[in-house]
Amino acid sequence: MASYYYYYLLFVLVATAAISEADSKTKLSKDFYSRSCPKLLPIVKDEIIKAINKETRMGASLLRLHFHDCFVNGCDASILLDNTKNFIGEKTAAANNNSARGFDVIDDIKTKVEKACPRIVSCADILALAARDSVVYLGGPSWEVGLGRRDSTTASRAAANNSIPAPFFSLTTLKSNFANHGLFVEDLVALSGGHTIGLARCVQFRAHIYNDSNIDASFAKSLRSKCPRKGNDAVLAPLELQTPTHFDNLYYKNLLVKRGLLHSDQELLNGGSTSALVKKFAANKNEFFKAFSKGMVKMSSIKPLTGKKGQIRIHCRKVN
Repeated sequence: MASYYYYYLLFVLVATAAISEADSKTKLSKDFYSRSCPKLLPIVKDEIIKAINKETRMGASLLRLHFHDCFVNGCDASILLDNTKNFIGEKTAAANNNSARGFDVIDDIKTKVEKACPRIVSCADILALAARDSVVYLGGPSWEVGLGRRDSTTASRAAANNSIPAPFFSLTTLKSNFANHGLFVEDLVALSGGHTIGLARCVQFRAHIYNDSNIDASFAKSLRSKCPRKGNDAVLAPLELQTPTHFDNLYYKNLLVKRGLLHSDQELLNGGSTSALVKKFAANKNEFFKAFSKGMVKMSSIKPLTGKKGQIRIHCRKVN
C-alpha cells in the first residue's frame, strides 16, 4: 500500500510540473525573451525614439496600429500582413485604408531584432512594445508588457471592418464593441484617452462638425474652414488641439467643453458612468494614467497566439 501511495504521489508531482511548464509557455510574461533575446527591449526603445524624433506623429500612429491589431482576432500582428492570393488583409479595411501608419518603423525594428536574435521574437510582441515605448517617450505612463505572443498566418479585411470601432459610433455601440473584446466601461473611457495624441482625417470628423449639436460652435466653425462638406478628405486635424504630441489628460478637458474632434469622442460625455469617468480623468492626470495603463495591459492580452499556435514571422508583412 505504501508503494502505491508513493507512485501516486510521484505521478501527481510529475503531472503538476508538466502542467506548470505548459502554462509557462502559453502565458504572456515580461521576461519571455530575457534569455533568448536580451537585447530586444533596448533595440525597440532606441528605434522608437529615432522614429518619433524623425516624425513626432509616429508615436500616436504606432499606438493606434497596436490597438487596431488587437481588436481584430486578438494581438497577433495580422494588421501587418500584405494581401495574398489567399486573403485580403486588414490594411484596406475602412478604419485602416490610407490611415494606418508605422509599418516601415515596425519593419526596421524587426530587421534589427532578427539580426540580434533570428526567428525568436514575434512581430506581435514588437507591436506591443512599440506602443508602450511610444506613449512613454511622449510623456505618458508605462506599463508591464507581457511577451510571448506569436504571429498569425492570415488576416481578414472583413473581420477588421466588423471589429474596429468607428468614429461615428454611438456610446451604446462603443460599449458593446469594447465588451465584445472583454473590456469594460472604464477601459473604454481610458483607452479613448489615447486620442490625446495624434491626428485624424477630415473624412473621420466631417459628420461631427456639420451634423452634431454636442460640439462647441466656434470649434466646429474653425474645423469647417479646412474640412468642407465635400472634398479634402485627407486633410488632418489634431485629435487634441493644444498638445497633440504630448501624452496628457487635456483630451478629457476638451470633452467637457464640447471640443472632442470625433463624434465617438464626444459621445463619452453622453452617459452617467462614462461622463463621470471623463470628469475624473480631466481632474486628475494620475488617475487617467493609472486607468490607461491597466486598460493597455488588458487590451494587449486579447486572444494572443501562444505555445505552438501561429508562427514567428521573419518578415512582418508576409507569412513565412
